[in-house]
Amino acid sequence: MKRNESGFSARALARVLHDHLSGSVAVKIAYSGGVDSHALLHAVTGLRQSNPWAVSAIHVNHGLHPHAPAWAEHCLAVCQRLGVVCAVEHLEVQVIGTEGLEAAARRLRYATFARHIGAGEALLTAHHLDDQAETVLLQLLRGTGVRGLAGMPVVMVFSRGTLVRPMLGFTRAELLSYAQQHRLQWIEDTSNRDLGRSRNFMRHQVLPLLEQRWPQAKRVIARAGRHAMEASTLLDTVAEVDLPLLAPKKDGAISIPGLRRLEPIRQRNVIRYWIRQRGFTVPPAQVFEQIVQLVGQSPRSGHAAITWPGAEMLRYREGLWIMPPRPNADADIDITWNFAEPVEVPGTGYVLSLESTLGSGLSAKHLSGKTAHVCLRRGGESLRLPGRQHHHKLKKLFQHAGVPPWERQRLPLIFIDDELVAVGDRWVCAAFAAQAGESSLRVVLKPTGKMPDPLVVV
Repeated sequence: MKRNESGFSARALARVLHDHLSGSVAVKIAYSGGVDSHALLHAVTGLRQSNPWAVSAIHVNHGLHPHAPAWAEHCLAVCQRLGVVCAVEHLEVQVIGTEGLEAAARRLRYATFARHIGAGEALLTAHHLDDQAETVLLQLLRGTGVRGLAGMPVVMVFSRGTLVRPMLGFTRAELLSYAQQHRLQWIEDTSNRDLGRSRNFMRHQVLPLLEQRWPQAKRVIARAGRHAMEASTLLDTVAEVDLPLLAPKKDGAISIPGLRRLEPIRQRNVIRYWIRQRGFTVPPAQVFEQIVQLVGQSPRSGHAAITWPGAEMLRYREGLWIMPPRPNADADIDITWNFAEPVEVPGTGYVLSLESTLGSGLSAKHLSGKTAHVCLRRGGESLRLPGRQHHHKLKKLFQHAGVPPWERQRLPLIFIDDELVAVGDRWVCAAFAAQAGESSLRVVLKPTGKMPDPLVVV
């Protein structure tokens, strides 16, 4: 981002915004009440008369500080004086797994912002050059790759609109000078002085020391982040070329033989890209190495799984899947079903129903007046398929059809009088199968929405 040598001003901000906002757009400011976001809000509101922007603010109250209610009142008062509508959101922060309180608050904060951003609208945040330098150094110390070293992008797709960080070219000192010049009143969050937090330690101890020796340290570090972003973009371009080589099978898995045909460095790059494209976070280095080993070796059982927070990588035969973690299904489930209404099968992520058709699926007359029991696989089940003379073990049918092990445990089994009638939407028993042209019912499985389906490369 080009820097205005005279420092931060509304005019300098306008030049940046004109590069990233097109036409008339709703601009929503992430307003904490601190000096940075106050400077951004004040400068943007000063541009309203000469630009077709509808400006509003969003303040998120995490409830983590005793002064949080007073801060919310302050933000409302400031916005009222500026003639800006301010939406105040109150959150209850809940930590998930090992993410930590700060990470949990950030996750909820951005989820809240996302709900406010409609199609074509823009969320503006007050991240500045100092924040960018801190981010790049912290990512470096975490051992991140090129993508992490790129720091924060100026603009990115966010919710149904965009997220713009128009102040990344300005320093904290320049924003403070602007706030003092315009006699702004802002909130001082005392937790920002807590050196027990890594970012605060970087801000108050490490970067000032670096600047004593290298006065341009922050700008040089931020520039290195931009170089890393360019490199990351090139790596994504390579991954976009390689991804079609991993063409999914009919059941959705990407091809492990396809991965093996790539050079190791491109193999690792396309796996990272695939994970991100499917909406998951790339796992830590140690876990990622397990994925690489999973691709390079064949597990004795023919299937294996690797999990990390929010994701699960699964291998079966020569395919690789990625999906949200799923709880273990309860093998003791036994649901009475009269066929009239759809039934949710707990722990499977499926709703079971019947759909009228002709000559395929289950014979309507054979189901008339019957009551079924819906269960899950317990082992030893068998059935005779239409057109065959003998019964087949369900285990053998699954293996022959290449049904992944994790899916076998979640396919509902339909029984009538202890006789297996249907296996999910895959097979029906010969004794209950519809004849050509007769009224029949097709078994339908639909996701409940409570448990996402596996996400695969398409």
